[in-house]
Amino acid sequence: MEEQAELVGLAFMEHYYHLFDHDWAALVLLYNPTSMLTFEGQRIQGADHISAKINQLPFDQCRQAISTVDCQPSAVAGGVVVFVSGSLQLQGEEHSLRFSQMFHLIPTGEGGYFVQNDMFRLNYG
Repeated sequence: MEEQAELVGLAFMEHYYHLFDHDWAALVLLYNPTSMLTFEGQRIQGADHISAKINQLPFDQCRQAISTVDCQPSAVAGGVVVFVSGSLQLQGEEHSLRFSQMFHLIPTGEGGYFVQNDMFRLNYG
């Protein structure tokens, strides 16, 4: 079970950050109406609202350098918790920003997963 959670978590993480780097509009497909994002303390619920928040970010492009990925099976049957840490490099900025992000993935019943919970924080200091 832990090995499956690791495989799912790593595959999801690669897919998510690839979309974040190249196709923000496609990120909406990873969420559903019950999904919740906490972004720097602000809570946003629902795929459309989450997509709107992502599209309002004050930059056009960024690249992530992932440092660590931890994955665990969740109490929800087949669910996976993914915790990521790394850095963001914004276009035109000299210094990168460190961040942490947590995802709770829930099986869709169709062989896929959606993001039920997403928590993002920049790490200052």
